[in-house]
Amino acid sequence: MDIDAYKKNKRTLFLAEEYDRLTHEEKHIFEMAQADAGMKELAEEELAELARQKEVLKKQMEEIVAKEVEEEEFPNALILEIRAGAGGDEASLFARNLADMYHGYCERVGWKWTIIHESTNAVGGYKEAAFQIEGKDVYKKLRFETGVHRIQRVPATEKMGRVHTSTASVAILPLREKHTIVINPVDLEVEFSRSGGAGGQNVNKVETAVRLVHKPTGIDVRSTSERSQGKNREKAMTILLAKLEARQEEEAAKKLSSNRKSQIGTGDRSEKIRTYNILQDRVTDHRIKQSWHNIEGIFLGDIEDIFDALAVAQEAVAAGKATFSSEVVED
Repeated sequence: MDIDAYKKNKRTLFLAEEYDRLTHEEKHIFEMAQADAGMKELAEEELAELARQKEVLKKQMEEIVAKEVEEEEFPNALILEIRAGAGGDEASLFARNLADMYHGYCERVGWKWTIIHESTNAVGGYKEAAFQIEGKDVYKKLRFETGVHRIQRVPATEKMGRVHTSTASVAILPLREKHTIVINPVDLEVEFSRSGGAGGQNVNKVETAVRLVHKPTGIDVRSTSERSQGKNREKAMTILLAKLEARQEEEAAKKLSSNRKSQIGTGDRSEKIRTYNILQDRVTDHRIKQSWHNIEGIFLGDIEDIFDALAVAQEAVAAGKATFSSEVVED
């Protein structure tokens, strides 16, 4: 066993040091037994007990490392980004619907929901918004939400009763403890401004809002929710890292077609994944060709059944028993 590797991990350091202590004690007892034959029987009992204790420690360290690996693959924190797409005000209202849907689900399961940035329009819809979600299995549940969502409904302002189709894009960005990307400060453009919305007079008078632009990629992120410029900058940097890593993973997946075939979706923000048809009270996920009813409840956060179906489909795809398709079937 590579005990040094466990010593380098702060979560297993204490256990590794205890394992080392028991190993030295083993060696000492063995040497005593070699020197005094009368100690042999007693030494064998003590050595057996030490071996048992070491096995317990080894198992504990292995479990901790295994949990870390799982947390790295499926972290318990992420950034949810929602942007209005085609459809003008209707698209922005739909973006708000989606945000409320995810927020409602978070409240049902006890996840922490934090607003990072909101940009609204005159009708109260979201032009764009970003939220941080924390909780057990959060990324495992939401990882397949990335993509284009579309809604088909008759807008309140539509006098002829025509059905309009609007879209909004969702991006799920996992927040991992270990980063694979290092950002060069010279590649960053930083802007400060006054935060809008609720938060008291101080928020609106002081330039606490932060916008970061990564010049090589053109990716920009904003954080306006914190009361201090420093905290908003830290939050924005976290989001930027998550975006750059997601972009890196997406590009790698495109190069490895076999990897894309092992997922129910490409993870690409441009992929059309789901339609919400208000008139027919139906939500359809185009990747797994499955539909659900009760849109009103779904928009309130009753989406566990959708997540469960996606998880089952992913298991089938990963096992080679099914394939996915993001082809959208028009109603």
